[in-house]
Amino acid sequence: MSAFTYPAKFTTGSDGRVLVEFADLPRVSTDGKDDREAMEEAMDALGSDLSIRLSRREEIPVPSPAKRGQRLVPVPLWLAPKLALYLAMRDGQVNNSELARRLGVHERVVRRMLDPAHATKAVKIQAALAALGKQMIVEVRDAA
Repeated sequence: MSAFTYPAKFTTGSDGRVLVEFADLPRVSTDGKDDREAMEEAMDALGSDLSIRLSRREEIPVPSPAKRGQRLVPVPLWLAPKLALYLAMRDGQVNNSELARRLGVHERVVRRMLDPAHATKAVKIQAALAALGKQMIVEVRDAA
């Protein structure tokens, strides 16, 4: 099972702004005027970094467990299913053409499913994950 949340340290500076730094993504940091804005900015920064990695077919770091003083930042909902598909394909050593064959679609359909800029319907990604022996489950939790 993959959880698409990354631990981050939220620190309030002398100016009152909240700085956010990701444990597993050292090149990603952001800030906000308060905790709420800092979390929104953190989700945006996380989504931007991971979508760039996905576009470039780079390694997606596995989130480490949150340590004391860290908060979990969720991957934006528009990106998490695409990351799940990318990781399932990588782990199963299935390329675009093979997945397309399994789904009975053209290879460009799979390319679009993996494109962070393309709005893919969830049902298509669910079908692709099923073809890889995976199931997507959405979980809603109380906010911390």
